[in-house]
Amino acid sequence: MNGKQEGTTKQLEIYLFVDPLCPDCWALEPVLKKLWIEYGQYFTLRHVLTGQLDRLNGVNYKRIDRHASRIGIACEDRVFLETPLPIPYVASLAVKAAELQGRQASIRFLRQLQEIVFIQGKTITETDTLIQCAIAAGLDVQEFINDLSSPSAVKALQCDLKIRAEMDVREVPTLVFFNENIEDEGIKISGCYPYDVYVDLIHEMLGFHPQPSPLPPIEQFLHHAQFVTTDDIAMVYNIPHSKAECELKKLRLKQKVEKIGSFWRWIG
Repeated sequence: MNGKQEGTTKQLEIYLFVDPLCPDCWALEPVLKKLWIEYGQYFTLRHVLTGQLDRLNGVNYKRIDRHASRIGIACEDRVFLETPLPIPYVASLAVKAAELQGRQASIRFLRQLQEIVFIQGKTITETDTLIQCAIAAGLDVQEFINDLSSPSAVKALQCDLKIRAEMDVREVPTLVFFNENIEDEGIKISGCYPYDVYVDLIHEMLGFHPQPSPLPPIEQFLHHAQFVTTDDIAMVYNIPHSKAECELKKLRLKQKVEKIGSFWRWIG
């Protein structure tokens, strides 16, 4: 269900500008998942992190340092800064630190960070949040901690912020679509819209209407997505809310999913 076809040249490039702590960016995830399933063979998706530096809350690095020591992870004295950084900046920087272990690693970390913030209601001012996310995402945690304040992570985030400025992105989430014709301007769309709006943009940029790839079985989608709402399933599969709820309850009886608040988590 990865939407990829071997040997297929991707005709579009989509830049996705996100703030890891933005609820709208989190809410857009089901739309992006469906878009990737049905049309992923036609585009590459590049995440660009933004740090909304107008928010001034800080993260207590010394407490994270103590927690790291407590679970047996060494931290160099230089790693955690004395001066607290704005929370959104820290979140974006942490994702870029994870990206030093590969793009897929950074996407896994981003999802873990969003889940722990939006589902569990934690903030990254809590002692072990970043480390928890790194562990859950399967990162080399020692390497992640060292990279968190490394020049490489800072430069990577600065590069993202430069791209944001060059494309004049002023809000998140924002998607910018480019096709293979370098003379064509990209199409920029900010905010959250119905799924069909993004499909129409893909059609417009491709210049034709491709046949979407078939959706996978719901169980397979849940295994990939891990956390969904009933509305997510209804949207992705274009079925009534009541039918989506019924399908999820059937899976709960099979002990495939569990309900956490308004979310359903795959437990397989």
